[in-house]
This record gives sequence, C-alpha cells and structure tokens, in this order.
Amino acid sequence: MAGNETILSVENLKIRFRTLDGIVDAVKGINMHVKAGETVAVVGESGSGKSQTMMAAMRLLASNGEAAGTIDYRGANLLNLSKSELNEIRGRKVTMIFQEPMTSLDPLYTIGNQLMEPIMRHRRIGREAARQEAIKMLKLVRIPEPERRMKSYPYEMSGGQRQRVMIAMAIANDPDLLIADEPTTALDVTIQAEILNLMADLRKRLGMSMIFITHDLNIVRRIADRVYVMRLGEVVEEGDTRTIFSQPQHPYTKALLAAEPSGHKEPVPKSAPTVLAGTDMRVTFKIGGGFLAGDPVYLKAVDRVSVTLKRGQTIGIVGESGSGKSTLARALLKLLPSEGAIQFDGRSIEKFDPAQMRPLRKQLQIVFQDPFGSLSPRLTAGQIVTEGLLVHDPSISGKERDRRAALAFSEVGLDPANRNRYPHEFSGGQRQRIAIARAIILKPKVVVLDEPTSALDRQVQKQIVELLRDLQKANNLSYLFISHDLAVVRAMADHIMVMKDGRMVEQGSPEQIFDHPHEDYTKRLMAAAFVDHAEAKV
Repeated sequence: MAGNETILSVENLKIRFRTLDGIVDAVKGINMHVKAGETVAVVGESGSGKSQTMMAAMRLLASNGEAAGTIDYRGANLLNLSKSELNEIRGRKVTMIFQEPMTSLDPLYTIGNQLMEPIMRHRRIGREAARQEAIKMLKLVRIPEPERRMKSYPYEMSGGQRQRVMIAMAIANDPDLLIADEPTTALDVTIQAEILNLMADLRKRLGMSMIFITHDLNIVRRIADRVYVMRLGEVVEEGDTRTIFSQPQHPYTKALLAAEPSGHKEPVPKSAPTVLAGTDMRVTFKIGGGFLAGDPVYLKAVDRVSVTLKRGQTIGIVGESGSGKSTLARALLKLLPSEGAIQFDGRSIEKFDPAQMRPLRKQLQIVFQDPFGSLSPRLTAGQIVTEGLLVHDPSISGKERDRRAALAFSEVGLDPANRNRYPHEFSGGQRQRIAIARAIILKPKVVVLDEPTSALDRQVQKQIVELLRDLQKANNLSYLFISHDLAVVRAMADHIMVMKDGRMVEQGSPEQIFDHPHEDYTKRLMAAAFVDHAEAKV
C-alpha cells in the first residue's frame, strides 16, 4: 500500500523545444506527485508529453529542449542539481526503463558488462560480486541461460530480450523510484504478464514507488494505484484507477477507454496468386567459438518452417520473444542467410546475391520494431521518408520527392509541415509512423510489419490498423504482420501462424486460433493476452 510521504512532486512543469519550425511547447505547466510505495500511471496518446515529463525528471531532455518549474525528489529540485549531485540520485535512487532498448544498450559491449557497470559504480563492489548480481537480475527477468547470455551482445538478442535486460539494469540497485517508459512494449503477452508481476513484487518487497508511462490501458488497470491522463502537454484528468475506469469525466479519457482495434479482414480468394513463399526455411546462428572461446553453440532460430503469402493477404505471426518470428520474416526477404527455397513473384530467389536482390528491394519492404534505431538522427523526417526514392526512383525531381513525402506523412496521420524536424523531436509513436511512411512511399508488393503498432497508443493503433487496411485494399498489398499484441493481430490478419522455439506449432484462420486453439502453448498465449478486464490490479 502507498504511504503518506510524497517522494516526487512535479509543480508547474513546462517543457519546450527549439525546432526549425519555431518553439514547440511539449508540456504546459503540469502538476503531479508520487507517494512512497505507490504506482502512478501516466497515460495519453503519442506526443502528449508523458515521456518528456519523465525525461525532464531524469535531466535527459534533448539538447534543444529546456524545462522550467520544479521536480522535487525528497526535498531536492532535480532541475537545479549539479551533475555530481544528480549522479548520486540518478541510476540508484531514481532509475528509468526506456521505451527503445536498442538505443540504450551499447552495441560494442556484452550484456554482462553493461549490467555489471552500474552495479559496481553504485554499490562499490568487486567484479565477481557484480557478475553474480547481474546473473541474478537476468534470472529475475526470465532470461534463459543467464550465464551464457552474459557474453551476448545486444544484436544477438530479440527485442523483447533486450527490453528485459534494460529492466534488469534498472532494478539492479534496488531503486527508491522506478520510472518505466513503456517497459513492456517489446514483450510478448506471456512475458509481459511475468514482468508486471515481477515489478509488482519488487514494489512490495522494496517499498519502491513506480511511475508507469504507457498507452496500454489494460496494464494501467492491472498495476496502477492512481492515473494521470495527459493530452497535448496538459493533464486533463487524474484520480484513482478504479474511478478513472468506471467513471471517466473528460471526453478524451472516455475516448481512450473506448479505443480498441476492431473488425476483421476477409480472407483472400483461394485463386489469389502467391506473391512470396518459403519452403522448409531454416536459420541457424553460431554463438561463441573461436580461439580461447571454446566450442561454438548453434542456435536454430528457425527450424523447418514453410509459409505461403498470397496477393492481398495478411499473415499474422505470433509467439513469444525469441520464437523466431522476426528471423523468419527477414530470412524470407533475404536479409539473413538461410536454408530452404524462397519464391517471390514466381521467381526462385534463394540463391540471389545482394546485387540481384537490389532491384527487388522496392517491392519487399520492412517496418522495423525499433523505429529510433532504424531512423538516421542526421536526416530530417522528410529526408528519411524519401531516402528509398533516391535509390529506386532517382530520376524524379526534388520537388516531386517532397510532394510524395508530404502525401506519405498525411497518410500515416502526421502533419506534413513537421517533415523538416529530426527523429528525436518526435514521440516514439510518431517515429513509428515515420518508419511506416518510409515503407509505403515506395508502393511495394510485400511489407513485413515487425511490431508496427507496439509503440503506439490505442487510438493511434486503431488509426494505423485502418490505414494499413486501406493501403492494402487500394494497392493489393500483402503483409507479414509480426506482433505480440493479439488484439491488433486479430483485427489485421486473415491467417495466423503461431511460433515457438523456431518452429510453427499451429496455424489457421483468426477464428480457429483465437476461439478454438488446439495447442497448449497457443492457449497460454490467449489466456495471457485477454485477461479479464474486471481483474484487480496486480
């Protein structure tokens, strides 16, 4: 239960950014507080200012941002502390889990080294003791084979596994206040439930307070004591969780609660031509090995999986993190070496080299799970969206590229006037829409959508689902839709594949998979995804 002591108090906080288009007021004089042992959820659509509020608390705003007001942590205004004073609090007393783990983990260092560093720094213990603590943290967040994973690099782990490493780093020093910015965004539903239970257990054991930033209202219902609802930089409603869900007052809060991807996709005709097919696909990764490193370990990431994607079809691929979903899709697009036969538009392409594949890349596009990691920080959003046109349609004029960029921005729900901004000036959800615009501007035949809505709030998810449907209908597109959000998969796909440990364990229509699953693993996925909405918080 929460105590009466207020450990964090935000008063009249204002945040603004200097951009090429002028001053942007991201947060407009908000107030909020967190008590000892309390979990507070901050919810709102992309761009509402919820993440920037917490970035200001950690003094991690981008260089063109500035904050004014008070963020008081146990009597100290975090906005006025010196760097040395701040570092005594940040990382130990107040920690943060970021939304996009790949941009927070150093690609040059092993997971073990990155976990051990903050433990040694803040606890002032030796390397071996820190190593044991790091292994303990990996076990807590359900990373398999933690001793071996200590030697892994971030790129050798799935998106969900990287996020779990970030959670392990945040809780390693028993923080007083944990700020979690979409901490379960990249996780499949079964691990999400485990992580939420873990975080709730840690809160009880340590008396820790949590600020939970999320667009997933089911998570809010399960974990939060109180809720702040933000929109366009302002707090529009606040209250205890039960009241917010049962008696919302503000129209925006009501709209959030009502937003849910809905509808279903009609199956394509049996006569529809096959556009992309993989037969007996296998992908094996070699881990370790070499001089002084012992024998290598071979991981079967995809083990004899076949898939047939027809023109206009959407195949949803679901499964836990590390099940091989993304690996299979990238192998089909020949972005990874693999074994097995691959056909695109009636041509066998499994033996094509990069030069032979290049003319086909326009037709085979992908939207990655981590938009910030796939968007160049040196290019404006407009330049990013039109980058593919420079490669595949070099003859068109700059004016025509800009016109197409503006159109693509409009299609994904972004203001075309903002295309001169840089990626860091957008919210996580807005960056994901930029990534989608970059793919659709080329009018491809096949699009791999790797968690395309994971960073988006429910209202925008619904819009993106409708957008993708409209684009598919207008252009007869085929989608491979990879997601752990089964509500979105149900709304998008006309055929579903369930993967586990590199194998396909079940497939069928959405009705078959969701209403009458045969495999125990599929049943567990469904049970974790569609928890009773009346369930009390963890």
